[in-house]
Amino acid sequence: MKLLEQKISLEGTVLSGNVLKVDSFLNHQIDPNLMNEIGKEFATRFAKEGITKIVTIESSGIAPAVMAGLHMNVPVVFARKRKSLTLIDDLLSATVHSFTKNETNEVSISKKYLSINDRVLIIDDFLANGQAALALVKMVEKANAKVAGIGIVIEKSFQDGSKILRNLGLRVESLARISSLSNGEVHFINEKAEELD
Repeated sequence: MKLLEQKISLEGTVLSGNVLKVDSFLNHQIDPNLMNEIGKEFATRFAKEGITKIVTIESSGIAPAVMAGLHMNVPVVFARKRKSLTLIDDLLSATVHSFTKNETNEVSISKKYLSINDRVLIIDDFLANGQAALALVKMVEKANAKVAGIGIVIEKSFQDGSKILRNLGLRVESLARISSLSNGEVHFINEKAEELD
Protein backbone atom coordinates (compact mmCIF):
# COMPACT_ATOMS: atom_id res chain seq x y z
CA MET A 1 0.00 0.00 0.00
CA LYS A 2 1.89 3.00 -1.33
CA LEU A 3 0.18 5.58 0.91
CA LEU A 4 1.27 3.66 4.02
CA GLU A 5 4.81 3.15 2.73
CA GLN A 6 5.11 6.89 2.06
CA LYS A 7 3.90 7.68 5.58
CA ILE A 8 6.41 5.23 7.09
CA SER A 9 9.23 6.72 4.99
CA LEU A 10 8.31 10.29 5.96
CA GLU A 11 7.48 9.85 9.64
CA GLY A 12 8.87 6.50 10.77
CA THR A 13 12.07 6.38 12.81
CA VAL A 14 14.39 3.37 12.93
CA LEU A 15 15.63 2.70 16.45
CA SER A 16 18.33 0.25 17.46
CA GLY A 17 17.49 -3.45 17.61
CA ASN A 18 15.28 -3.53 14.50
CA VAL A 19 12.57 -1.37 16.09
CA LEU A 20 10.50 0.93 13.88
CA LYS A 21 8.87 3.85 15.68
CA VAL A 22 5.60 4.96 14.03
CA ASP A 23 3.95 6.65 16.97
CA SER A 24 3.13 9.81 15.00
CA PHE A 25 0.38 8.03 13.03
CA LEU A 26 -0.26 4.48 14.28
CA ASN A 27 0.48 3.56 17.87
CA HIS A 28 0.36 6.75 19.92
CA GLN A 29 -1.07 9.51 17.77
CA ILE A 30 -3.45 8.18 15.12
CA ASP A 31 -3.94 9.53 11.61
CA PRO A 32 -7.69 8.94 11.06
CA ASN A 33 -7.55 9.48 7.29
CA LEU A 34 -4.74 6.95 6.91
CA MET A 35 -6.58 4.49 9.21
CA ASN A 36 -9.68 4.90 7.04
CA GLU A 37 -7.66 3.99 3.92
CA ILE A 38 -6.10 1.04 5.77
CA GLY A 39 -9.57 -0.17 6.81
CA LYS A 40 -10.79 0.17 3.22
CA GLU A 41 -7.79 -1.81 1.93
CA PHE A 42 -8.37 -4.67 4.40
CA ALA A 43 -12.07 -4.70 3.48
CA THR A 44 -11.14 -5.00 -0.21
CA ARG A 45 -8.55 -7.72 0.30
CA PHE A 46 -10.85 -9.88 2.45
CA ALA A 47 -14.14 -9.05 0.68
CA LYS A 48 -14.75 -12.65 -0.45
CA GLU A 49 -14.00 -14.32 2.90
CA GLY A 50 -17.44 -13.91 4.52
CA ILE A 51 -15.98 -12.17 7.58
CA THR A 52 -18.42 -11.89 10.50
CA LYS A 53 -16.04 -10.54 13.18
CA ILE A 54 -12.71 -8.79 13.43
CA VAL A 55 -10.40 -9.62 16.35
CA THR A 56 -7.43 -7.53 17.43
CA ILE A 57 -5.35 -6.85 20.52
CA GLU A 58 -5.20 -3.65 22.55
CA SER A 59 -4.18 -1.07 21.93
CA SER A 60 -2.44 -0.34 18.63
CA GLY A 61 -4.50 -2.83 16.64
CA ILE A 62 -7.80 -1.16 17.56
CA ALA A 63 -7.72 1.81 15.14
CA PRO A 64 -7.06 -0.19 11.94
CA ALA A 65 -9.44 -2.94 13.11
CA VAL A 66 -12.28 -0.48 13.79
CA MET A 67 -11.87 1.13 10.38
CA ALA A 68 -11.87 -2.29 8.70
CA GLY A 69 -14.97 -3.18 10.73
CA LEU A 70 -16.64 0.01 9.55
CA HIS A 71 -15.96 -0.79 5.89
CA MET A 72 -16.92 -4.46 6.30
CA ASN A 73 -19.92 -3.68 8.51
CA VAL A 74 -18.91 -6.22 11.18
CA PRO A 75 -18.18 -5.93 14.93
CA VAL A 76 -14.65 -5.62 16.28
CA VAL A 77 -13.56 -7.56 19.38
CA PHE A 78 -10.28 -6.70 21.06
CA ALA A 79 -8.27 -8.89 23.39
CA ARG A 80 -7.59 -7.10 26.65
CA LYS A 81 -4.23 -7.18 28.39
CA ARG A 82 -5.57 -6.49 31.84
CA LYS A 83 -8.49 -8.08 33.57
CA SER A 84 -11.20 -5.81 34.93
CA LEU A 85 -14.24 -6.19 37.16
CA THR A 86 -16.37 -6.61 34.03
CA LEU A 87 -14.10 -9.14 32.30
CA ILE A 88 -13.76 -12.05 34.71
CA ASP A 89 -15.93 -15.02 33.64
CA ASP A 90 -16.00 -17.28 30.58
CA LEU A 91 -12.79 -16.00 29.07
CA LEU A 92 -10.68 -17.14 26.16
CA SER A 93 -7.07 -16.43 27.16
CA ALA A 94 -3.57 -16.77 25.75
CA THR A 95 -0.08 -15.56 26.59
CA VAL A 96 1.71 -13.02 24.39
CA HIS A 97 5.34 -11.91 24.49
CA SER A 98 5.89 -8.39 23.13
CA PHE A 99 9.08 -7.96 21.10
CA THR A 100 9.24 -4.16 21.47
CA LYS A 101 8.24 -4.00 25.14
CA ASN A 102 10.08 -7.20 26.11
CA GLU A 103 7.24 -8.27 28.38
CA THR A 104 4.75 -11.10 28.55
CA ASN A 105 1.02 -10.55 29.08
CA GLU A 106 -2.01 -12.75 29.32
CA VAL A 107 -4.68 -11.46 26.95
CA SER A 108 -8.37 -12.29 27.16
CA ILE A 109 -11.61 -12.12 25.19
CA SER A 110 -15.06 -12.88 26.54
CA LYS A 111 -16.43 -16.13 25.08
CA LYS A 112 -19.77 -14.47 24.41
CA TYR A 113 -18.32 -12.45 21.52
CA LEU A 114 -17.03 -15.39 19.44
CA SER A 115 -18.95 -18.46 18.32
CA ILE A 116 -18.71 -21.49 16.07
CA ASN A 117 -20.56 -19.50 13.38
CA ASP A 118 -17.94 -16.75 13.15
CA ARG A 119 -15.44 -16.28 10.33
CA VAL A 120 -12.79 -14.08 11.89
CA LEU A 121 -10.33 -11.61 10.43
CA ILE A 122 -7.44 -10.96 12.81
CA ILE A 123 -5.88 -7.50 12.46
CA ASP A 124 -2.74 -6.16 14.14
CA ASP A 125 -0.42 -3.18 13.73
CA PHE A 126 2.89 -5.07 13.46
CA LEU A 127 4.01 -8.57 12.57
CA ALA A 128 7.52 -9.41 13.77
CA ASN A 129 7.84 -12.74 15.58
CA GLY A 130 4.15 -13.54 15.23
CA GLN A 131 3.42 -14.06 18.92
CA ALA A 132 0.45 -11.67 19.15
CA ALA A 133 -1.17 -13.08 16.01
CA LEU A 134 -0.62 -16.67 17.21
CA ALA A 135 -2.25 -15.86 20.56
CA LEU A 136 -5.28 -14.42 18.76
CA VAL A 137 -5.46 -17.46 16.48
CA LYS A 138 -5.45 -19.74 19.55
CA MET A 139 -8.30 -17.79 21.17
CA VAL A 140 -10.39 -17.85 17.99
CA GLU A 141 -9.82 -21.60 17.67
CA LYS A 142 -10.74 -22.15 21.36
CA ALA A 143 -14.10 -20.54 20.52
CA ASN A 144 -14.48 -23.03 17.62
CA ALA A 145 -14.63 -20.07 15.24
CA LYS A 146 -12.75 -20.03 11.91
CA VAL A 147 -9.73 -17.81 11.23
CA ALA A 148 -10.42 -16.54 7.71
CA GLY A 149 -7.25 -14.47 7.52
CA ILE A 150 -4.80 -12.14 9.20
CA GLY A 151 -4.40 -8.49 8.22
CA ILE A 152 -1.19 -6.75 9.24
CA VAL A 153 -0.49 -3.04 8.87
CA ILE A 154 3.34 -3.35 8.93
CA GLU A 155 5.19 -6.64 8.48
CA LYS A 156 8.87 -7.02 9.33
CA SER A 157 9.55 -9.66 6.71
CA PHE A 158 13.10 -10.19 7.96
CA GLN A 159 11.69 -11.74 11.16
CA ASP A 160 9.96 -15.13 11.39
CA GLY A 161 6.34 -14.19 12.14
CA SER A 162 5.01 -14.22 8.59
CA LYS A 163 6.65 -17.54 7.78
CA ILE A 164 5.34 -19.15 10.99
CA LEU A 165 1.75 -18.06 10.26
CA ARG A 166 1.85 -19.02 6.58
CA ASN A 167 3.34 -22.43 7.47
CA LEU A 168 0.21 -23.00 9.56
CA GLY A 169 -1.85 -22.49 6.40
CA LEU A 170 -3.08 -19.05 7.41
CA ARG A 171 -3.67 -16.30 4.86
CA VAL A 172 -1.62 -13.24 5.79
CA GLU A 173 -2.13 -9.89 4.05
CA SER A 174 0.37 -7.19 5.03
CA LEU A 175 -0.08 -3.63 3.77
CA ALA A 176 3.59 -2.67 4.11
CA ARG A 177 6.33 -5.32 4.04
CA ILE A 178 9.75 -4.29 5.29
CA SER A 179 12.79 -6.22 4.10
CA SER A 180 15.25 -4.50 6.46
CA LEU A 181 15.83 -1.59 8.82
CA SER A 182 19.52 -1.21 8.04
CA ASN A 183 21.59 1.98 8.35
CA GLY A 184 18.66 3.79 9.95
CA GLU A 185 16.54 3.39 6.80
CA VAL A 186 13.35 1.48 6.03
CA HIS A 187 13.61 -0.84 3.02
CA PHE A 188 10.38 -2.21 1.57
CA ILE A 189 9.77 -5.42 -0.37
CA ASN A 190 8.80 -4.64 -3.94
CA GLU A 191 5.63 -6.73 -4.42
CA LYS A 192 5.74 -6.59 -8.23
CA ALA A 193 9.38 -7.73 -8.39
CA GLU A 194 8.56 -10.58 -5.99
CA GLU A 195 5.69 -11.73 -8.26
CA LEU A 196 8.08 -11.95 -11.23
CA ASP A 197 10.46 -14.34 -9.39
